[in-house]
Parts: sequence; structure tokens; C-alpha cells
Amino acid sequence: MAHINLPEFEDMTPAIQDKAKPILEKTGQLGEIFKLLAIDEKVYFATDTMIQKYLLDETHLSYDIKESIALLISVENGCKMCVDVHKGIARMLGLSEQRIEEVLNGVDAIDTSDAEKELLNFCIRASRKDSYKVLKEEIDVLKDMGYSDVQIIEAVAITGYFNYINTLSNVFGLGQ
Repeated sequence: MAHINLPEFEDMTPAIQDKAKPILEKTGQLGEIFKLLAIDEKVYFATDTMIQKYLLDETHLSYDIKESIALLISVENGCKMCVDVHKGIARMLGLSEQRIEEVLNGVDAIDTSDAEKELLNFCIRASRKDSYKVLKEEIDVLKDMGYSDVQIIEAVAITGYFNYINTLSNVFGLGQ
């Protein structure tokens, strides 16, 4: 039960209802995070743009890496709701049950390249409150392993997005 009142479909603005209607028709329900964001149309649409551009659109990082970041940062932040949601999304995007379990067990448990492990560990490091201590040398390691500036920025943007959405979920007690 959320710590604040979440709007039902009929209480949302028409613009948000337009976004919600296909979800309701397909799944029969709206998740708590959708309802929370619907409280403020500006917050909803800003967040929706991030979701579309970072996670759903084809980008410079694979869906596998993006969902791994989603799961790792949500675990790191103790966001049970986001972990549960992104396990389902990962499955929908074709990640195997084995890969999902590996990610949930931490970077060292993932059967992947050293370069990908380095990127995922970097994202966990970037998610922390002391991210201002990240050194140029840490970014250079990623570049030396073959990641482009665009890929590194994208990975950090996804990391920041999950810090943001995990904070909203955790603060307002979603998924409890």
C-alpha cells in the first residue's frame, strides 16, 4: 500500500489517460509507479520520455546490458518493486532465466565478458552517493575495453534514471 493516495484511471488527466488506456486494455491494470507518476503530468511525461529513450528505443547498448543495469541498480537501491517489474521486462526482451538469476546474484555471477562486467560494476559505482569521486581513470578503463563515450554516457544515464525511479518507488512505499 502506497504512502500517498494514488489516482485511479478516471482521476488522471486526459493526456495521461490516453497513455494509460492501451495498458489497461492489454493488462487490465495500471502499476503503482504509473499511478504515482500520473499525479503530476509534467513528472509523468518527463519520466515517460526517459523510459522511451533510454530503455525501449534501440540505442548504443544492448537491451541485455540495459536490463542488467536496471536490475543491478534496483537491487543496489533495495527497490523490490523495480526488481520485480524489471525481471518481467527482462523476460519479455528475451533475457534467459539463467541470465536474470546471474544478474540478481551480482556482477561477479554473470557469465559475460570482462568488459561488460567492468561497465556494470562502473554503473553500480556511479549509482552511489559518492559518485562525485569517480575518476577520469575509471572512465578511461572502460574506453580501453572498447566502450565509446556515447555508450558510457548512456550507461550512466540509465543508472541515474534508476536512482530516480527507485527513489520515487521507495519513498512512497510502492510494491509493499
